[in-house]
Amino acid sequence: MLADLLQRARDGDRDAFTALVEPHRGELQVHCYRMLGSIQDAEDALQETLLSAWLGVEGFEGRSSVRTWLYRIATNRCLNLLRSSGRRPVTAAPLPVATPEPTRLGEVLWLQPYPDVLLEGLSDQAPGPEARYESREAISLAFVTAVQLLPPNQRAALLLRDVLGYRARETAELLGLTEDTVTNALKRGRATMAAARTSDQPPPAPGSAEERELLDRFVAAFTEHDIDALIALMTDEAWVRMPPLPLEYHGTTAVHRFFSAVYTHWRESDHLVPIRANGQPAWGAYAPNPATGILHITGVYVLDLAGDRISALTRFETTVAPYFGLPRTLE
Repeated sequence: MLADLLQRARDGDRDAFTALVEPHRGELQVHCYRMLGSIQDAEDALQETLLSAWLGVEGFEGRSSVRTWLYRIATNRCLNLLRSSGRRPVTAAPLPVATPEPTRLGEVLWLQPYPDVLLEGLSDQAPGPEARYESREAISLAFVTAVQLLPPNQRAALLLRDVLGYRARETAELLGLTEDTVTNALKRGRATMAAARTSDQPPPAPGSAEERELLDRFVAAFTEHDIDALIALMTDEAWVRMPPLPLEYHGTTAVHRFFSAVYTHWRESDHLVPIRANGQPAWGAYAPNPATGILHITGVYVLDLAGDRISALTRFETTVAPYFGLPRTLE
């Protein structure tokens, strides 16, 4: 069946090509997202990958699987984008209040969350024998954030080896590098990832009683604008980030200073709509218009959890709201 589809695709049958690549579309987009940290860029890279595959399918000799062939194209499209000077500009409206000096330990400014709905029904293709990360951790916002700190080759090598589980020789072939180069890039990438790790405590299971209890306490503290209660829910090494703004705060002391400084602006957001992003709890935050009472979206918040505490709180711009089906206003 696969051989027949491939031959028909080589002969110019677009429907056969679609049937050939469609089972891999979802996982390819996730791979591009991990590489680029942006759902917008991941969508663009995926479309370029599929177009390139269609234009090159006639020359595909089948010496690797279709999946591996597609991953080679997708990875190289992402590497080209990372190395180009034409990445999306980092622009955001500044907060209307003065903020304390950020921690500045390596901000990741071009970062977006990934809707859980896009993770549903992905291929059940198991990772290879070299994989070090389980799928849940490898899509987490903490993992994706840390990956963005890596140079392009280190990033690609780590994802192909430690997430997808390709062997060193296969990874070298996919990237057009020597095994020694891949091994060295991987060693440096793993060291950076280990240093960026926020906690060794696993998060509670999604939908579990432990997760619900923690989230209820967070929502109460957030909507009541209780800074002390919010800080009490965080680990000592917790992060607050606000990409694409260069505002990053590490540790409860710095986080407390930040929320104290933005209290007047923050207290306007008092309505949270639950969603999920990156396999994690998230919310669309809304604030009422003083004149009409209509609720307007003010941002999207994603929590990283560690045990019974919050290890990171990341706020995103309202531009990501449509990916989660969040309306601009609520009445």
